[in-house]
Amino acid sequence: MGTNSKRFDGKVAAITGACSGIGLATALAFGREGARVALVDSDARAGEAALGALRAEGAEAKLLLTDVSVAEDVQRMVADVEKTWHRLDVLVNNAGIYRQGDAVETPVEEWEKVLAVNLTGAFLCIKYAVPLMRRHGGGVVVNVGSEAGLVGIRGQVAYNVSKAGVISLTKSCAVDMAAAGIRVNCVCPGTTDTPLVQAAIRRAPDPAAARRQLEEARPLNRLGRPEEIASAILYLASDQAGYATGAILSIDGGYTAQ
Repeated sequence: MGTNSKRFDGKVAAITGACSGIGLATALAFGREGARVALVDSDARAGEAALGALRAEGAEAKLLLTDVSVAEDVQRMVADVEKTWHRLDVLVNNAGIYRQGDAVETPVEEWEKVLAVNLTGAFLCIKYAVPLMRRHGGGVVVNVGSEAGLVGIRGQVAYNVSKAGVISLTKSCAVDMAAAGIRVNCVCPGTTDTPLVQAAIRRAPDPAAARRQLEEARPLNRLGRPEEIASAILYLASDQAGYATGAILSIDGGYTAQ
């Protein structure tokens, strides 16, 4: 390739939770780097908008409406990727939901839902995507964890545990799949200025104070930007990170360094 070649020319990337926040920033970044992008999301309206945004930039993309917590949905999604592009090079497990509450306050059904989407969803996507990667000589999985998977954050037990599970899933799969030429890494974002976080701030009794508290909790004194997390995901998925597997990369403004 010439000097104008892009990092993901000719490659296919599937991104879950691709239609807002970190997922959308990541999808756009992969598209700009030459990837063909499968937008995997359960929100049809946001999905159409995201699809339009990628195509407006000249990226080849397809929307695959999927509930990652349902095995049959994930199987159908992977089959659709194979039918469309005949390969899968990168899987980004970004889909996630957030619920507040400690172990006493959290309803059992809320606990089960958070783990189903955030942790089982990542497991299912790996389970059904890796065989397709293997058939074409390997690939890369990047899981999106959280600072909440590394330390205990008050009042969000289900989310914390789900993200800790994602970190362990990353390490387990990295060890299991290295021989097949599949690298598995994890980014752990700090609180990032996404629609999910903005919604949580709006629910606070004093939204301005809640945002300020989140910003001041980290040494860099601000929230992260989706594009900053997307850059790290692209790095771990690229050949530049070819020796990295089982890596846990914190991008949290210094929160977990304290």
